Amino acid sequence: MTEIVEEQGRKRDHYRATLENDSLVLQPYCACGNLLGEDYFCDKCNKRCHCNEIICDNQATLELVRKYKRSSPKFSMFNVRLATESEQP
Repeated sequence: MTEIVEEQGRKRDHYRATLENDSLVLQPYCACGNLLGEDYFCDKCNKRCHCNEIICDNQATLELVRKYKRSSPKFSMFNVRLATESEQP
C-alpha cells in the first residue's frame, strides 16, 4: 500500500465539524475554502474534492468526533483535529 505524504500546513479538502442542537454537523469544503455541494465538485477549482480530514470548531466537537472515529468504521479513515485560530469562522 502506498502511503500518502502531504506537506505540513498544506490546505486539503476537509469537513468542518460543529455541534448544532447537540447534533454533529459536517460541512464539506474544498482546499481553496469553497463550500461544496452534495456532488463534492468545486466550481472555483473545477475539480471533484475528496474530504479525508475533519476539522472541529471546539474541544467538545473534537471529543465527539473522536468517539465516532473509535466506534464507527465510517469515521475510522478520517484524520481529525481542532481548528487553528486562522481556521475559525
